Amino acid sequence: MAGWLDGWRKRIVGGGPAPAQDRAGAGARAEDLAARMLSSRGLTVVARNVRCRGGEVDLICLEGVSLVFVEVRLRSRQDFGGAAASIDRRKQGRVILAARTWLAGPGRAHGHRPCRFDAVLLTDPEGRRMEWLRGAFEADA
Repeated sequence: MAGWLDGWRKRIVGGGPAPAQDRAGAGARAEDLAARMLSSRGLTVVARNVRCRGGEVDLICLEGVSLVFVEVRLRSRQDFGGAAASIDRRKQGRVILAARTWLAGPGRAHGHRPCRFDAVLLTDPEGRRMEWLRGAFEADA
Protein backbone atom coordinates (compact mmCIF):
# COMPACT_ATOMS: atom_id res chain seq x y z
CA MET A 1 0.00 0.00 0.00
CA ALA A 2 2.79 2.41 0.88
CA GLY A 3 4.38 1.96 -2.56
CA TRP A 4 1.14 2.92 -4.28
CA LEU A 5 0.74 5.99 -2.06
CA ASP A 6 4.37 7.04 -2.60
CA GLY A 7 3.87 6.83 -6.38
CA TRP A 8 0.90 9.19 -6.23
CA ARG A 9 2.66 11.52 -3.80
CA LYS A 10 5.57 11.85 -6.21
CA ARG A 11 3.23 12.68 -9.08
CA ILE A 12 1.36 15.29 -7.07
CA VAL A 13 4.12 16.86 -4.99
CA GLY A 14 7.08 16.26 -7.28
CA GLY A 15 10.02 13.86 -7.13
CA GLY A 16 11.01 14.35 -3.51
CA PRO A 17 14.51 13.70 -2.26
CA ALA A 18 16.83 11.51 -4.27
CA PRO A 19 17.07 7.93 -3.05
CA ALA A 20 20.14 7.17 -0.95
CA GLN A 21 21.67 4.99 -3.69
CA ASP A 22 21.41 7.86 -6.19
CA ARG A 23 23.15 10.20 -3.74
CA ALA A 24 25.84 7.59 -3.04
CA GLY A 25 26.46 7.16 -6.77
CA ALA A 26 26.70 10.91 -7.28
CA GLY A 27 29.08 11.14 -4.32
CA ALA A 28 31.32 8.42 -5.75
CA ARG A 29 31.39 10.20 -9.13
CA ALA A 30 32.26 13.47 -7.39
CA GLU A 31 35.14 11.76 -5.56
CA ASP A 32 36.40 10.32 -8.87
CA LEU A 33 36.30 13.78 -10.47
CA ALA A 34 38.08 15.32 -7.48
CA ALA A 35 40.76 12.60 -7.50
CA ARG A 36 41.39 13.17 -11.21
CA MET A 37 41.59 16.93 -10.77
CA LEU A 38 44.01 16.64 -7.85
CA SER A 39 46.13 14.10 -9.73
CA SER A 40 46.32 16.46 -12.71
CA ARG A 41 47.67 19.10 -10.34
CA GLY A 42 50.47 16.89 -9.06
CA LEU A 43 48.96 15.14 -6.03
CA THR A 44 49.13 11.38 -5.63
CA VAL A 45 46.08 9.62 -4.22
CA VAL A 46 47.20 7.27 -1.44
CA ALA A 47 43.81 6.10 -0.12
CA ARG A 48 40.10 6.60 -0.71
CA ASN A 49 37.03 6.37 1.49
CA VAL A 50 38.89 5.76 4.73
CA ARG A 51 36.34 5.01 7.43
CA CYS A 52 36.49 4.49 11.13
CA ARG A 53 33.88 4.44 13.84
CA GLY A 54 32.63 8.02 13.88
CA GLY A 55 34.46 9.41 10.87
CA GLU A 56 35.43 9.27 7.23
CA VAL A 57 37.97 10.82 4.86
CA ASP A 58 37.10 10.86 1.16
CA LEU A 59 40.64 11.10 -0.26
CA ILE A 60 44.13 10.97 1.21
CA CYS A 61 46.82 12.38 -1.07
CA LEU A 62 50.49 13.24 -1.10
CA GLU A 63 51.64 16.64 -2.29
CA GLY A 64 55.40 16.74 -2.08
CA VAL A 65 56.20 15.80 1.51
CA SER A 66 52.76 16.81 2.82
CA LEU A 67 49.87 14.47 3.49
CA VAL A 68 46.56 15.97 2.39
CA PHE A 69 43.20 14.78 3.74
CA VAL A 70 40.47 15.82 1.33
CA GLU A 71 36.74 16.23 1.94
CA VAL A 72 34.74 16.16 -1.30
CA ARG A 73 31.35 17.89 -1.29
CA LEU A 74 28.77 17.95 -4.06
CA ARG A 75 25.95 20.43 -3.59
CA SER A 76 24.00 21.50 -6.65
CA ARG A 77 21.78 23.81 -4.61
CA GLN A 78 23.04 26.79 -2.64
CA ASP A 79 20.38 26.50 0.07
CA PHE A 80 21.89 26.89 3.53
CA GLY A 81 25.23 28.07 2.12
CA GLY A 82 26.11 25.37 -0.40
CA ALA A 83 28.98 22.90 -0.35
CA ALA A 84 31.49 24.90 1.71
CA ALA A 85 29.01 25.68 4.48
CA SER A 86 28.14 21.98 4.77
CA ILE A 87 31.62 21.28 6.15
CA ASP A 88 30.72 22.43 9.65
CA ARG A 89 32.66 21.82 12.89
CA ARG A 90 30.97 18.47 13.37
CA LYS A 91 31.96 17.27 9.88
CA GLN A 92 35.47 18.60 10.36
CA GLY A 93 35.72 16.61 13.58
CA ARG A 94 34.66 13.43 11.80
CA VAL A 95 37.30 13.93 9.09
CA ILE A 96 39.99 14.69 11.69
CA LEU A 97 39.04 11.59 13.71
CA ALA A 98 39.31 9.38 10.61
CA ALA A 99 42.65 10.98 9.67
CA ARG A 100 44.08 10.37 13.13
CA THR A 101 42.80 6.79 13.14
CA TRP A 102 44.34 6.14 9.73
CA LEU A 103 47.67 7.66 10.79
CA ALA A 104 47.70 5.43 13.88
CA GLY A 105 46.98 2.32 11.78
CA PRO A 106 47.40 1.71 8.06
CA GLY A 107 48.97 5.13 7.44
CA ARG A 108 51.53 5.00 10.26
CA ALA A 109 54.38 5.11 7.71
CA HIS A 110 53.20 8.66 6.89
CA GLY A 111 53.03 9.83 10.52
CA HIS A 112 56.14 12.01 10.17
CA ARG A 113 54.65 14.11 7.36
CA PRO A 114 53.06 17.53 7.79
CA CYS A 115 49.29 17.26 7.30
CA ARG A 116 46.71 19.53 5.74
CA PHE A 117 42.93 19.37 5.40
CA ASP A 118 41.56 20.45 2.02
CA ALA A 119 38.11 20.44 0.46
CA VAL A 120 37.02 20.00 -3.14
CA LEU A 121 33.62 21.55 -3.79
CA LEU A 122 31.48 20.64 -6.79
CA THR A 123 28.31 22.44 -7.73
CA ASP A 124 27.29 20.05 -10.50
CA PRO A 125 27.62 16.25 -10.79
CA GLU A 126 29.61 16.50 -14.03
CA GLY A 127 32.39 18.51 -12.38
CA ARG A 128 32.13 21.55 -14.64
CA ARG A 129 32.37 23.79 -11.58
CA MET A 130 34.94 22.56 -9.10
CA GLU A 131 36.74 24.54 -6.41
CA TRP A 132 39.78 23.31 -4.48
CA LEU A 133 40.14 24.87 -1.03
CA ARG A 134 43.65 24.26 0.24
CA GLY A 135 43.79 24.37 4.02
CA ALA A 136 39.99 24.44 4.31
CA PHE A 137 40.23 23.74 8.05
CA GLU A 138 42.75 22.74 10.68
CA ALA A 139 42.94 20.05 13.31
CA ASP A 140 43.02 21.50 16.80
CA ALA A 141 46.08 20.04 18.49
